[in-house]
Amino acid sequence: MNIRCMLVDDEPPAIRVLKSHIAQVKGLEVVAECHNAIQAHEIMHQKKVDLLFLDIKMPKLTGMDFLKSLSHPPLVIFVTAYREYAADGFELDAVDYLVKPVSFERFLRSISKVKKAIGLEPIAIEKEIAAPKDAFVYIKVDKHMEKIMIHDILYVESWKDYVKIFLNNGKYLLAKKSITNMESLLPEQRFIRVHRSYLAPVDKITGYNNIRILIGNIEIPIGRFYKQRVLDTINGT
Repeated sequence: MNIRCMLVDDEPPAIRVLKSHIAQVKGLEVVAECHNAIQAHEIMHQKKVDLLFLDIKMPKLTGMDFLKSLSHPPLVIFVTAYREYAADGFELDAVDYLVKPVSFERFLRSISKVKKAIGLEPIAIEKEIAAPKDAFVYIKVDKHMEKIMIHDILYVESWKDYVKIFLNNGKYLLAKKSITNMESLLPEQRFIRVHRSYLAPVDKITGYNNIRILIGNIEIPIGRFYKQRVLDTINGT
């Protein structure tokens, strides 16, 4: 049985992130995407929706007011940039409350709650994050969204207002994004922040000492504030 999802958000990048996450989880299906609550209200009368991913601050009608207007609402996960509405969200019986940008792992934990709520087997999160070789993210490069396979990422480097995403083939992509935002899009059990300017996939680290890691012949510094976590992760502690 597929869980039919509707995405309601006035920010297209937020919808793209959710669609990317949903595409990587079996049993989830996007039946509609809307850029405002009024459009969503119309579609709710046309399609069966099991799960609503709902932004809060939208023009004309807020996500919370939209939810209150539904006589038989589906399960709801609020997805917003504002932490301060969390209590109000849970008062409306939301399954979960996600703060943007939403990491894949945090998304999976929400879906696990949804599955429990409807009597399905919850997701084995560690297996889901570590296993799929076809996992991907969409990143805006130049003026289009580029699909990047997770296993193709060699490492990520912050560069002014951009990040350079270095790939296995020796090339790199330049995206206008902070490294913190990039970190939130990647599965945290597969990638580790080793320095304020660098992200690295744990399984591609080929050597290390107290001040740097190696990915093949590439040396990447370990920041002193990240050192203990990096060493613990590499050593499996």
